[in-house]
Formats: sequence, C-alpha cells, structure tokens
Amino acid sequence: MATMAPMALYNQTVDFLSGAFSNNQTHLQFLAVTGASFTLGLLARSVFPRNESSQSVLVSPRSTVLPGISESERRKLPLPADVFPGARDVASPYGSIRVYEWGPEDGPKVLFVHGITTPCISLGGVAHALVDRGCRVMLFDLFGRGYSDCPADLPQDDRLFSTQILLALTSSPISWTGAESGKFCLTGYSLGGGIAAAFASYFPQLLSSLVLLAPSGLLRDSQISFQSRLLYSKGLMPENILAYLVTRRLKAGPLTTPKPKNKKLNAADVLTEELPSQRAAATQVLSRAYPHINIPSTVAWQVNNHTGFVHAFMSSMRYGPILRERQWNRWSRLGGYLTAQNSAPSSENEKLADNKVHILCGNNDSIIVKSELVPDATAALGGNVVFKFYEAGHEFPSTKYEEVASYIFDLL
Repeated sequence: MATMAPMALYNQTVDFLSGAFSNNQTHLQFLAVTGASFTLGLLARSVFPRNESSQSVLVSPRSTVLPGISESERRKLPLPADVFPGARDVASPYGSIRVYEWGPEDGPKVLFVHGITTPCISLGGVAHALVDRGCRVMLFDLFGRGYSDCPADLPQDDRLFSTQILLALTSSPISWTGAESGKFCLTGYSLGGGIAAAFASYFPQLLSSLVLLAPSGLLRDSQISFQSRLLYSKGLMPENILAYLVTRRLKAGPLTTPKPKNKKLNAADVLTEELPSQRAAATQVLSRAYPHINIPSTVAWQVNNHTGFVHAFMSSMRYGPILRERQWNRWSRLGGYLTAQNSAPSSENEKLADNKVHILCGNNDSIIVKSELVPDATAALGGNVVFKFYEAGHEFPSTKYEEVASYIFDLL
C-alpha cells in the first residue's frame, strides 16, 4: 500500500468506504486501507481544502434557500416552510429552531421528537390524527434537520437535545410545563426515542406519559458493524474526507433492499430503514396542506440543501443516545423513578400515566430488534414497560399513523 500513487490510494479508500468493496472483504483489508489514512491525510489539504471558518452555526435552508425563491416556488419545495400549521422559528444560542404547534389549546398535549435522518415531517400523520381527536401537538426539527440550524461546535448528544426540547417548550404561547399545564405526553421515534428516554430520566415530573416508537438507546454494541465503528471513530480519518464519504452515501439514497436481520448495522441501514417503501410513500398523507409531500424526496432535498445536515448526522451517530453501553444509566434511572412512584402511597403519587413506559415497534424492524429490545428494556426499566408490536418495519410511524395515534390517545 505504501508504494501506491497518492491519488490511486485516495480513490481506493473512497471506493472502499463508499461500499464498492462491500462483498467478502476481511477486517484486515479494511485496516490496511484505513491505516493508509495517514498518507491520505497529507493529501487532504489539496484534494479537499480545509474549511478554516470559525462558524459555530451551520444555517438551514431557511437562510440559504427561501430568501432566493418566490412564494410559488416555496410551495413546490419537497419540504415547504409551512408544511404544518403553527410554524415558528425560535432564536437560540445554538441557532434557529423550527417549531410547529397546533390543535385546541385546552386539549391533551403531545410533543414529538423525530429520528436521525428525516425531519419532523415523518411524524406528521400521527400529529394530524391526534389533533383530529382534540389534542394539542408540538413538533420541531432537530438541530441540523429540516429548517433548524445546526451548532457546529457541540456534540449532538442527549444534553444538547434535552436543551432543545426545553427551548421548544418554552417558546409556546401556552404553558406546557407549569403547575396548571396538565403535563404532556412525550413521544419519540427512533433516535428521538432515545432522546425522549434520556429527557424523561431527568424530567419525569413534566410528563403525563412516555411513548417510544422503535427507540434507539438500547442498541447492543454487537449490532454495529466493524466498518461503521472505524468510519465514525473521530480522528481515524481527516474530517473533511469523512464528511465527503458520508455525503456521497447519503446522496445515493436508500438501499434497494432492507437490511437482512443477520447483518450488522451501518450508516446506510439507518438511512434506509427510516424511509418507507415507494408504495407506502405514495399513499401516506403526512401534511394536510401538502398531501403530495413524502419522506424520500424530503430527505434527498435536505441532504443537498442543509449545510449542517451531514455534520448533524455524523455527530448524532457518534454521540447521540443510540448505544446501550452509553444509555443504560439513563434508562435505569427512569426505571428507578417509576418503581419508586409505583411503591409510593396513592395520595402522594404523581403518576407518569400508568407509571409505565410504552414502547411501540414493528415486528419486521431490522434495526430495533424485538428479541433484544424486550429483555433489555424490561431490565433497564425495572419491568415498568408495556410493549406493542405492529406488522411493519422501522418506518411504521409514517405508515400506520392512525393506529399509533389511537394508542397514544387511549393513554391520554
């Protein structure tokens, strides 16, 4: 390897990490290629000029796309700025946050947190269905997704996301957290499920109920592929090259087939599993104002137009509430709280719904595996958990939204 021409070495490394050698290559071959990243690093300055900007916030399409197009062109975007009612942009030290809130002001409150790839449009079907039932709903785009900016100098971990939840809540014209607010139901999907569980472990007294849809947070270490571990290990390769590789993979769109259940998780699987099939995407209605909106086109547009999306995706993969080894303490803290509440006298019991965490998943989910999730969540939460499974995959909240909404409403 050391005698290869520099550009030949570069091209082989890019092809390898982009999946061109995804057949039966061994771990030793991968180590040989990535070991050459020291040589590759010498090329990085000329092949990928370093960004010397000290910019701390990477702005969303709200600042880079919307100002340059007409109102009619805005309505034709894969993600229009008014895709949901009650849109507002919340200024914060971390950048602007896009929040949507609508429904009866005196109705039961539900806050949604979406996944790693798709902005909050993925939960639009559930949100609309709950408003139909008289609920007040709030959704927001996580940092680096949709129309929310991305802080470039902070890790996307549960601390940052918990802060973002509080910022979204306090931006409401009505109280979501006050003594007379009636508390709210927190519902998180995929990465948002891990975020919601971590938030609930610190602020359970704010919640009336906790619903986790195919949640991350307890993904076993053995589920992550060797290649992905090296690819997302900070410092192994120059960041500008790694960002290029991830961008290239994300722009390629979903895989043609779902991840086999016996295959370990990589970044491509995360992207694919959040996207519904083309058939499902054609039938789902996630936005009442724009019924043609679908998740695949929204994600593709986001990859190409949000300056902070690739950074947010990479940072969430590295630091987000995904792996069991990092999140067990949060889940067990929440379980301890629920156990204590269940043993308290009823007159002193400020219940989190029925003092259970409600976990909804798809039987065919190849990322959140039922046979691992059930024992791990049961143990971490001290048995204070209820499971519901649907005949679907990881994308079920965007395809079975009426069923999910009915389940949540029954809790309220």
